Amino acid sequence: MTLNCLIVDDEPLALDLLESYVSRTPFLHLVAQCDSAVKALSVIEEEPIDLVFLDIQMPELNGLELSRLVGNKVKIIFTTAFEQYALEGFRVDALDYLLKPFNYTEFLRAATKALRWSEMSRVENVSANVPDSIFVKSDYKLIQIQLKDILYIEGLKDYIRIQTEDKEGGILTLMSMKSIEDHLPGDIFIRVHRSYIVNINKIKTIERNRIVFGKLYIPISDSYKERFMELLDKRAIN
Repeated sequence: MTLNCLIVDDEPLALDLLESYVSRTPFLHLVAQCDSAVKALSVIEEEPIDLVFLDIQMPELNGLELSRLVGNKVKIIFTTAFEQYALEGFRVDALDYLLKPFNYTEFLRAATKALRWSEMSRVENVSANVPDSIFVKSDYKLIQIQLKDILYIEGLKDYIRIQTEDKEGGILTLMSMKSIEDHLPGDIFIRVHRSYIVNINKIKTIERNRIVFGKLYIPISDSYKERFMELLDKRAIN
């Protein structure tokens, strides 16, 4: 994951130092550097900025005023020589506060905090968009199916059969495997064969390239095996 960042300071030496620190940090990409908060405001409005390293005491518009203007559009790490601004900095929801002169270790610690915050936010956003259930048409009815109850999905020509824990024989619906696959979270439901999608949370036994669901043996075909094994490896205890 890479964070697009902006550095803002009215002192050229401070800009040079921040630029060197950013260039040494693999997960940071420097979009621009600005010698005033007014210029920085224009960049933030026009460019996809994730993180701003922002001086506080600057003419025309100071860093605290800029942070209030941009709100939650970006995360801010203040860089300043004045310790008395620390409390005010956290009041405007700054991610961190670097007191000049600071070294690369201190800079990296603050940047890593921004990376972790961004990763957590992304996971939360993805989780918020994952549905708990789906609705499918079957026998002229709309049936709600909880995703956690699905064992596997089987392709049957123009139909699919959704096998759940509580319904013997499953639920038949007119739909393609590709269509249902596009509506399922890919970290839980994995295609293992042209005709089968399985809920990885429901797998209890795998033997001889087959997934065992009671008396049913679902084959793992070569074309889907690599992706399936990658998903398993993330959960395996070696």
